[in-house]
Amino acid sequence: MNRRWWKEAVVYQVYWRSFYDTDGDGYGDINGVIKKLDYIKKLGVDVIWLNPVYESPDKDNGYDISDYQSIMKKAGTIEDWEKLLREVHKRDMKLIMDLVVNHTSDQHHWFQESRSSKDNPKRDWYIWRDPKPDGSPPNNWRSYFTPSTWEFDGKTGQFYFHSFAVEQPDLNWRNPDVREAIFEMMKFWLDKGIDGFRMDVINLLAKIEGFPDAQTPEKINYLGNNPGIHEYLQEMNKNVLRHYDIMTVGEIPFVTPEDGLKYVGEDRNELDTLFHFQVADDMPDWDMLQYKDIQKKWFEGMFGRGWNSQFLNNHDHTRQVTRYGDDGEYRVESAKLLATMVHTLPGTPYIFQGEEIGMTGVDFDSIDDYQDIAMRNKYEEEVGKGRNPDEVLEELKPLSRDNSRTPVQWDATENAGFTDGEPWIPVNPNYKKINVENALEDPDSIFYYYQKLIELRKNNDVMVYGDYEDLSEGDEHLYMYTRRFDGVTWLVVLNHSDENYRMTLPEESLNAELKITNYKDVSAEITDRDTLLRPHEARIYQYQSTK
Repeated sequence: MNRRWWKEAVVYQVYWRSFYDTDGDGYGDINGVIKKLDYIKKLGVDVIWLNPVYESPDKDNGYDISDYQSIMKKAGTIEDWEKLLREVHKRDMKLIMDLVVNHTSDQHHWFQESRSSKDNPKRDWYIWRDPKPDGSPPNNWRSYFTPSTWEFDGKTGQFYFHSFAVEQPDLNWRNPDVREAIFEMMKFWLDKGIDGFRMDVINLLAKIEGFPDAQTPEKINYLGNNPGIHEYLQEMNKNVLRHYDIMTVGEIPFVTPEDGLKYVGEDRNELDTLFHFQVADDMPDWDMLQYKDIQKKWFEGMFGRGWNSQFLNNHDHTRQVTRYGDDGEYRVESAKLLATMVHTLPGTPYIFQGEEIGMTGVDFDSIDDYQDIAMRNKYEEEVGKGRNPDEVLEELKPLSRDNSRTPVQWDATENAGFTDGEPWIPVNPNYKKINVENALEDPDSIFYYYQKLIELRKNNDVMVYGDYEDLSEGDEHLYMYTRRFDGVTWLVVLNHSDENYRMTLPEESLNAELKITNYKDVSAEITDRDTLLRPHEARIYQYQSTK
């Protein structure tokens, strides 16, 4: 097994605009991250992933970049950012930055030049096409955020291509000058000392030759994994990545284990690891059998050859305890169970800010309280079809990206201690009960459970490098699996349900040592294989391998 530091790491995602505000403008900022670094360090994580802080008009919360080498005023200054990097490294942690190079903002000077005239030197830095003879868009593709990937620009009489919002035109990666400019920008940040990149929708860079109409345009998988993508990433690796001791994780939708290995295979010279979305995009609510099938296929497709990531929520997906667990009666137990699962399955675990205290999704009464551009565009589109606005809102609420974007709940004071100003998005009303201050005062809190899991991972290679076997195939509530490495077996037992569950533990686990559990009064070792699991109970046992 090829050992690397990023395989052994635990990553904490900081969505800075909702993290902590130090200047009272209602937005979190870089100084807020600095102020709370000791809190992150206390959790025990190794790596901080910082969402985009680059100059941006902020149409898509920083994923529409107008200057790759400047810092957004809402976030702070380049001096603030340089201090953040120093302070992260001083605490023996690492910092990875978001890399957003499929598209820019329409306010980027590259695009401003590109759209100025058909013969501008940067015209071919973006994707321009003539209308069809009837004046309609070049094809029938749908973007993530709008009914078409094409926007007409009257000045030059052509359409430009955008995979996301109209304000986010896609770069033309076929142009070698574009690739060279991006590679130089990457070196700029790496030479400042960052420890890697999380690469936004990195598999969308290559487009299908000729842009043919799609038979099923609503599926949008034609946007990614197209011919040429691996050549682009291998060129990026050759020119930039391989020259630094860094971590790269690609956000790669529409990908199977077979395709995933092409991006992160250890013999491929592309990326280190990836986020796939067979859970977050394809499993709207909890489905144990589907989840087990996904884990099995990715393990079999990747083990010993490439590296995976484990996550159930992030800034684009509803908080895990609300979407995949129980955020009511069993919120604490459920949050701990989901953490146990994410941190013991094969791959690098990710924690999204607030997850470690069991923050939940939201249920705002009005579309005006939601800021998510994807949700708002879809709302307008559906209401425009004549549908009932209340019905559309209720339909869109569960998977709105704002479920995970509300401010971190630091304490029970006004605005959850996030800001002295007016928060850019409303605070979840449950902040008086669910907050960091309460969590740190309770030795049995979700926070300290995460801390113990992370400490276990640091001290037990089996959590990182062990193989995986599901012992509970076909069971809709019980998830029981082993990780084995170097003569040690870990048995993970999870009752993902609101009911008690009576079961028999494997024979070889008799006398196994209990490493961690989310309930009290569990025997320190297995003396009786017949056991009762309580709702959302999680246990990890260790014993010597017999296989």
